[in-house]
Amino acid sequence: MYVVGESEQRTTRTATGTMFGLAAPSQGSAEVSTWRVALGAEAATPVHVIDREQVWMPLSGEFEIESEGGTGRAKAGQAIVVPGGAVRRLKAVGGPAEALVAMPVGGRAMLPGGTDKIPLPWAE
Repeated sequence: MYVVGESEQRTTRTATGTMFGLAAPSQGSAEVSTWRVALGAEAATPVHVIDREQVWMPLSGEFEIESEGGTGRAKAGQAIVVPGGAVRRLKAVGGPAEALVAMPVGGRAMLPGGTDKIPLPWAE
């Protein structure tokens, strides 16, 4: 058993949000990576692809997701399941938003149509 907490060393800040790494291979998890993500009001992720399924579970605020030509919204008490390989963009609507995200270990990001796979440091 491992008890994992957020730390500055496992936090990644970008122009659009902050990812707080939790469970990951570097933290004792062999199969699932989890992290908390915080987006500022009206902030959005870039349009991107993740090669693994992700489950976003909003903790506060509301998220809008655009994926595979559709748009949906979710808030606390709901979950967003995004298939691996799907082009996606998530946005905080109506104010800041936070979510817990889970995905199988080893997920990589790509730009739509790209071939370069980018590791997610908060999930490794």
